[in-house]
Amino acid sequence: MQTIDWLAHYMLIAAIPYFLIAIGIELWALKRVPRLAGLRGYEWRDYWTSISLGLIKLGMMVVGALYSVAIFAWAYSHRVLDLSPLKWWTWPLLFVADDFCYYWYHRFAHRVRLFWSEHVNHHSSEYYNLGTALRQSTLEPLYGFVYWLPLAFIGFHPLAIAVQAGVSLLYQFWIHTEAIGCLGWFEKVFNTPSHHRVHHGSNGIYIDKNYAGILIVWDKLFGTFQEERADVPVQYGLVTNIHTHRLDRVIFHELFHLCREAWNANNWKDRLGWIFRGPEWTPDGIKLPPDHPYWQQHPDARRAS
Repeated sequence: MQTIDWLAHYMLIAAIPYFLIAIGIELWALKRVPRLAGLRGYEWRDYWTSISLGLIKLGMMVVGALYSVAIFAWAYSHRVLDLSPLKWWTWPLLFVADDFCYYWYHRFAHRVRLFWSEHVNHHSSEYYNLGTALRQSTLEPLYGFVYWLPLAFIGFHPLAIAVQAGVSLLYQFWIHTEAIGCLGWFEKVFNTPSHHRVHHGSNGIYIDKNYAGILIVWDKLFGTFQEERADVPVQYGLVTNIHTHRLDRVIFHELFHLCREAWNANNWKDRLGWIFRGPEWTPDGIKLPPDHPYWQQHPDARRAS
């Protein structure tokens, strides 16, 4: 177990130069590679907002660890199998299981407004670069671990789960770029910059697509896959952008609106709807402008409402 503990700590230390070097290479490429000349690249206030959110998340991870470590230990003590991290075949199983858990965490983060209210800050930038990858969901460490608890009950060691989650996080960093185009056969199995650009798009056909962590196969299996289209340039950011770099607004703007609407609801049914339905939901049906991107993505909802 000391090997696993060492690896978990080493990954955190190694990640910092990895991020900085990759961002430096991307900045160089945006200036020097002719085919990238038309890309938006970086805006420095936006970049520092992303850095700040990443640092805040690190602090929140410490807070979340104060109780999540004990919860994982309790779950592992009630495991049904003994999947030792010292056996090589445990890691391929954990890789697939972790990625499956991430897919569902990410999907709920978009489709339940309570969770979207904290995940939204990751999507709040209108730029798409490696710096955007650091614009993390700052409140997620307080509750997100529950999606991975089943792995401890199954029999994966909590430290091994932490290591694999770190691998997934490191993988997802490099896909936040416009500098890398399509990658051929690799796109069929793995999440790539092209697939993740779709996920960050606010265009109608791109909304609520490509939740993958490492394996894009989950989106293809569960009907949430959308290929990047040359005839539909990606519009990054939110459907309604907030146009601010103030950290308090970036972090809490959606949570504030959610609390206000739930508080003013006429009854508990509507109140729970505001909290647990999708971000587009209202008590009177989905009341959005006719040209809202939601209708392109969900044409049957117009008839239903």
